[in-house]
Amino acid sequence: MSWWWSGAIGAAKKKIDHNNAPPRYKSVALIIGVTGIVGNSLAEILPLSDTPGGPWKVYGVARRPRPAWTANYPIEYIQCDILEVQESHVKLSKLRDVTHIFYVTWANMHDEVENCKVNSNMLRNVLNAVIPNAPKLQHICLQTGRKHYEPHEPPYHEDLPRLNVPNFYYTLEDVLSEEVVKKEGLTWSVHRPGVIFGFSPYSLMNIVHSLCIYAAICEHEGKLLRFPGSRAAWEGYWDASDAELVAEHQLWAAVDAHAKNKAFNCSNGDVFSWKQLWKVLAEQFGAEFGEFDEKYSNMSLQEMMKNKGAVWEEIVREKGLVPTNLEQIGAWWFVDEVLGGESLLDSMNKSKEHGFVGFRNSKTSFSYWIDKMKAHRIVP
Repeated sequence: MSWWWSGAIGAAKKKIDHNNAPPRYKSVALIIGVTGIVGNSLAEILPLSDTPGGPWKVYGVARRPRPAWTANYPIEYIQCDILEVQESHVKLSKLRDVTHIFYVTWANMHDEVENCKVNSNMLRNVLNAVIPNAPKLQHICLQTGRKHYEPHEPPYHEDLPRLNVPNFYYTLEDVLSEEVVKKEGLTWSVHRPGVIFGFSPYSLMNIVHSLCIYAAICEHEGKLLRFPGSRAAWEGYWDASDAELVAEHQLWAAVDAHAKNKAFNCSNGDVFSWKQLWKVLAEQFGAEFGEFDEKYSNMSLQEMMKNKGAVWEEIVREKGLVPTNLEQIGAWWFVDEVLGGESLLDSMNKSKEHGFVGFRNSKTSFSYWIDKMKAHRIVP
């Protein structure tokens, strides 16, 4: 069975063998944004004994202290604010054995011009610290996203031209292009996922986590689980990007010669409707399923959840969950943005043409990540 298919068809999860002698590492990964939604999956997948390109040694960088839910990951955790030039240089320049960088973080600022400035500085700080000091550095994976294409009409393909508007994804790609030429033979890849289904209590754009919280609050208050978005979002066909698949996609680009120096979309390869997933969400939390109702279309979860902090604290206490602050974990603005719009689709043809065979069942993916959050006592 192909390694790239195993995660997609329900194969038994691979495990790390802790009984073997310490491995002689073939590759060394530096994950920037290790507590994020894709960074978390990279931290789980890379250290596995049969991961392509391995055995992998893994450094994981994040701004916050190491969270409890990463305690079992066999990685070297580095707390570092990459927006700070000096801190980035001191902590990252000494990682001389790095062979691959996986850049999967971003900062959300008050407007796109500021997004361009801050995010480009973050990426440049990392690359300026690592590239001159890591003689074995081979490849850099940069994760951006579907915003690269907006407002083009879907389905999106990688050859669509840039638009004459500020877009920090454009800026990140430009910084990457400027920096990789400073080291001969250094290759790169850009990965553009859509709406990501995954696990990370810290992610700014974790729609599954936010919907779980909404469903749990509805169940707790005995209210109907209403769909807060538009009719177009409810009835239309969407694609999603499973976080593990995005991690595998980046790993593929890191080790396969056919994927070097190219940009790729990354989605599951199927379509779903929110109408279908809403039933799954209701069942998972014992909430009463609500059909789409025009009277409640485009109701803002960002507004609705402003006064639900005490309710969430009560749920956390009663269910014995990991203590979390609703204001910090609910990505309500993002849920409103996604569910308030129309369905979006991209094309995976370029990835397939270059040899990537990974895929996911989006309905199964949705349930999988809910189950994982429950297992970690993040949601009830």
